[in-house]
Amino acid sequence: MRVVKNPQMKIGEVDISKIVFDPKSRDDMPKLLKGLQHLYVNPETREEIFKILEENILPEKNKKNGRPGMDLWKIFVLGVIRLNLNWDYDRVHEQANSHSLIRQMLGHSDFCEKYYYELQTIKDNVALLTPEILDKINQVVVNEGHNLLKKKDAPLEGRSDSFVVETDVHYPTDINLLLDALRKVIFLTEDLCEKEGLSDWRQSEHNYKSLKKLMRKAQNKKRGNAKSEDKREKKEKEIKEAHKKYISAAQSFVTKARDTLLKINDGELLTEAKKETIENFIKHADRQIDQINRRVILGEMIPHEEKVFSIFEPHTEWVVKGKAGVPVELGLKVCVLEDQYQFILYHQVMEKQSDEQVAVPMVKEAKKRFPNLRQVSYDKGFHSPSNQEELKKEIESVVLPRKGKLSKAAQELENDKNFLKARRQHSAVESVINALEVHGLDYCPDHGIKGFKSYVALAIVAYNISRIGAILKHKEQKTELRKAKKYRARDPVMRLAA
Repeated sequence: MRVVKNPQMKIGEVDISKIVFDPKSRDDMPKLLKGLQHLYVNPETREEIFKILEENILPEKNKKNGRPGMDLWKIFVLGVIRLNLNWDYDRVHEQANSHSLIRQMLGHSDFCEKYYYELQTIKDNVALLTPEILDKINQVVVNEGHNLLKKKDAPLEGRSDSFVVETDVHYPTDINLLLDALRKVIFLTEDLCEKEGLSDWRQSEHNYKSLKKLMRKAQNKKRGNAKSEDKREKKEKEIKEAHKKYISAAQSFVTKARDTLLKINDGELLTEAKKETIENFIKHADRQIDQINRRVILGEMIPHEEKVFSIFEPHTEWVVKGKAGVPVELGLKVCVLEDQYQFILYHQVMEKQSDEQVAVPMVKEAKKRFPNLRQVSYDKGFHSPSNQEELKKEIESVVLPRKGKLSKAAQELENDKNFLKARRQHSAVESVINALEVHGLDYCPDHGIKGFKSYVALAIVAYNISRIGAILKHKEQKTELRKAKKYRARDPVMRLAA
């Protein structure tokens, strides 16, 4: 049984519309909670969000039967807070149980209710917010932001750019990736043998340490800068010998693990799942052994597309953006499309895609969600001749600078007053990207490509809600300043009487 938000208030519970925030606070939390409060107080927006949550979170489950689950509104609030404030689950767990404003937003009473969240409960429930659900909610949030600014039907002018969201991985080399794979093979096989009563891997700790020593020796042999030909040849032989010993030991553990798996009969579902996991890591080890042999022993160049940069986060890509002081980033690129009111209309996680490949899809998808989009600006990295033609069919004004020497027609187009104005304003998208990175999108701690996409989508929604809170706060400050100005303009006698 799961409800969106329990309509029955408890003794001491503060209605969400009555929650008061410190107007002088410069922290991010009051701004975010104010945005959430606005979405809840507005009946039409609240019903739209509640409907999306109710229809899309576990739609196959009957929400009227079974034990009570976490309210959908609470799931949404906890997810948004985690991303916008760049908290890990431990901090969310602590604040959800102790921070009075957050507990009021979650619908808890400090008077008589002593409900406390468990860490795993928060993790499991926030994971229910999929990218598809969050994309629908984002459209509602952005439309409400436009209504708040009284720009509901105004033409939208977008700016688009990409940035890298790093995954939680260490710097990859083929030899340390092999060690990662074999570490999992050794210890998972040991656990399985212990359960089945086999003694094949009783020295697993010693086996892993001996393998790690061989990896360190191979790693350290690379260091050195011999100048003479004889010394270089000697060093090359030592490097090859160290790597041969390492991959030979690795191969023996892989063979032993395969033999052990053959001894264990399929039976329980858990045993089969563990065997499948071990076999998956064995495949990783086989690939790394092959690549080390080809690179070091045979002197081949491994093609980039054959490389894997993490066995735990296989979607990780090696991204070179050409930034000063940042030669390489390990993660995935994310493309965002922002409008002139600083709301993010749409985003896309770029899996094995370059900037020019997403330029047209970004506009098409954004137009489906916001039909009044009339202009989008890009930088030169998104240019291709086909993109120029395709984008003209989708939107009225295309601001996409060309690469290389320009023809006379292209020069006239790019010297147009509106084109130049849009190009000057395009750099403002970097401000939004920086805000996203500061508030959680510097790197993704969640596992798997599904977790990565959900994490990014939740960050976009959280940013847009925070933007609504910032607009509301700015309006309140303007109102207070106007009142103060009127008060100062009054006659001194009248001020004293007041």
